[in-house]
Amino acid sequence: MNRFLTLTVILLAIFPSVSRPASAQTAHEPYLWRSVKVGAGGFIPGIIFSRAEKNLVYLRSDMGGCYRWDGPQQRWIPLQDPMAESSYFGGESIAPDPIDPNTVYIAAGMYRSDPSAILRSHDRGNTWQIFPVSFRMGGNEDGRGVGERVAIDPNDNAILFFGSRHDGLWRSENYGETWQKVKTFPLKGRGLPVEGQPTNTGLSFVVFDPHTGTRGSATRTLFVGSADPGSNHLFRSDDAGATWRTVPGGPGQQMLPAQAQIDDSGILFLTYGNGTGPNGVTDGAVMKFDSKTEKWTDISPTNGQTRLKSGYCGLSLDRQHSGTLGVATMNHWNPGDTVWRTTDAGRTWKDIAAQSQRDVQATPFLLWGKHQSRLGWWMAAFAIDPFDSNHAAYSTGATIYATRDFSNVSANRPTHWFPWVAGIEQTAIITLVSPPAGAHLLSGFGDIGGFVHDDLKVSPSNGMYENPHFDTTISLDYAGQNPLMVVRSGQPADEQASLAYSQDGGRSWQPLDIPPAQSSPSDGHPAIIVSADGSMLMVLTRIPIFTRDRGQTWTEAKGLPVRMRPVADRVDPSTFYAIDFNHDKFLTSTDAGATFHPLNSQGLPSNIKADEPTWREGPWPLQATPGKAHDLWFITPDALYHSPDAGIHFSKAGGQMHPEFVSFGKTPPGKDYPAIFAAGTLGGVRAIWRSDDLALSWVRVNDDQHQYGARFRCIAGDPRIFGRVYVGTDGRGILYGQPVGAKE
Repeated sequence: MNRFLTLTVILLAIFPSVSRPASAQTAHEPYLWRSVKVGAGGFIPGIIFSRAEKNLVYLRSDMGGCYRWDGPQQRWIPLQDPMAESSYFGGESIAPDPIDPNTVYIAAGMYRSDPSAILRSHDRGNTWQIFPVSFRMGGNEDGRGVGERVAIDPNDNAILFFGSRHDGLWRSENYGETWQKVKTFPLKGRGLPVEGQPTNTGLSFVVFDPHTGTRGSATRTLFVGSADPGSNHLFRSDDAGATWRTVPGGPGQQMLPAQAQIDDSGILFLTYGNGTGPNGVTDGAVMKFDSKTEKWTDISPTNGQTRLKSGYCGLSLDRQHSGTLGVATMNHWNPGDTVWRTTDAGRTWKDIAAQSQRDVQATPFLLWGKHQSRLGWWMAAFAIDPFDSNHAAYSTGATIYATRDFSNVSANRPTHWFPWVAGIEQTAIITLVSPPAGAHLLSGFGDIGGFVHDDLKVSPSNGMYENPHFDTTISLDYAGQNPLMVVRSGQPADEQASLAYSQDGGRSWQPLDIPPAQSSPSDGHPAIIVSADGSMLMVLTRIPIFTRDRGQTWTEAKGLPVRMRPVADRVDPSTFYAIDFNHDKFLTSTDAGATFHPLNSQGLPSNIKADEPTWREGPWPLQATPGKAHDLWFITPDALYHSPDAGIHFSKAGGQMHPEFVSFGKTPPGKDYPAIFAAGTLGGVRAIWRSDDLALSWVRVNDDQHQYGARFRCIAGDPRIFGRVYVGTDGRGILYGQPVGAKE
């Protein structure tokens, strides 16, 4: 622990943008933090079984950090929640030590513009040492399913190699602490692409042949794949990486290697695509290469007229049975990706699709409103347990499926797959609301719509919102005095409506259509709000339109400049508010949104144009306080502004808080105003905060063990449980915290 603290001080000197630990003067209240259960939900590019110890498994996500499987608890353990650096939650590669089961490495870096580092743990990911590196990564960029890029010498685990995207091959001889570029490697790297250009995939894997070395000495033979366009895609060293040569042959220059593994006889198996995915791959191959004779053999599961128009990515050898392996297709959308298994080194193959049975009772959202879940898509990760041939797993764009009878594939018997996701919450949350009645939480997700959360510890039994189903929910709102009246908007699946309302707290929905002439293509999928009593719905088109008869007729609101976003008072159904960012004006309506008039508002900051949101998924800075008529808050990056009189007067509040977004919770005991929650920066600490005195003072409610990369996107205070706050993240799903010892 002392080494970690010392390193943290060094890192803060190097990277001042990293959130600093809270100072002794910052007030803090102990909170208990948990995940709201949905069950995975996002893309897992890598699943890696340790070969040093049974039941030791790791996985990497593209934007939500890495996990370790805990056998006794039967759940995945998130490994990076104490980290404050957002970029480190993009896992470029992960490598369990093949000799020491307690040691594991992560190559961490989400985008090429962000910081990158090699993370090392000697206690299975419970604590980490962080070694910043100069080569940039792309854990959430195209090509993130290739690998693994980090490889540990199986005979001398002080030696590591890393195949980078942009800067060639790198080597460490001191357990990942420092790195030197391998100058003799033929490819030096293409350099960082200019802004707006596609990323490089770069060197896609490093593979050691462990039988070319002895314990304590460096392994002699290594293979490195290159997935960038070029004339050569496989390279070999037979002197422990001192010199390198091109390996001739293979499936052709247009085929880019994605993954590779070597068996005990020196046969290298490789998957290829004419791209590296996860999208845009239309051809591929599976090859084997005899490292002794250097003979290539095409062993693709389909060829000739039956050849699939897709690539291959996921690859795993059965370490208990020579010649047995599985591969996953990549980007085969119709009818979908699949896994192929062979027991004769690729001469014949069996497809799991026909007899795959999937039980998704634990995560019903995977049905997507259908009677059966899809087998998969975006299958970058596939792995066979090296200690149990029947235990295999693959990832999709939304989950991980595992089986305990994988050998049934070759016997033409059904394989039984289940979501292997307990503990994983890897999703992007767009919006949250916690109404004063009905379910405590309603959510809007990216890619998987959103949910009514009746039980925070169980994946919602009814699955995603339906009628209509959205791929992504952009906005949620409820009527302040009629909270079972809920509205939502989003990006629809297929040709469905992009707006809906519910009169039973989100349990059932009615689609809402607006006249095509009222919007323009540039409006995208507009947000929707509802009056305090639920009688009026307003859609925020170019000029907002409203309906008082559930969409039978629509009327254009008067007095609003284009692209305004009104806010409904939470108590008074006749009152709405808006801010004209272009002219520094405050507008109000007292006829339930029909007409708006400028108000001579006092106290708003000047030049509020800079505070206007430009991203449709971002939180809106003007908010009406639940339970308080004519009470408003305006959030800027520098301060909070409060109006208790419907916008006539605003006064600066919040002290030195620099807020990003706020929400309101249950009124503290003995007080008459709701608790205020904020995601923001105070005293140099970016965190989640609570104020019980109208923003005069703040206490931090998350701590240094629950920083989640500071990837906060939205928050919602619970109006029925004092101190509880829901936090939507970009990659770690929904977290909820409440004071230690508080009743559920």
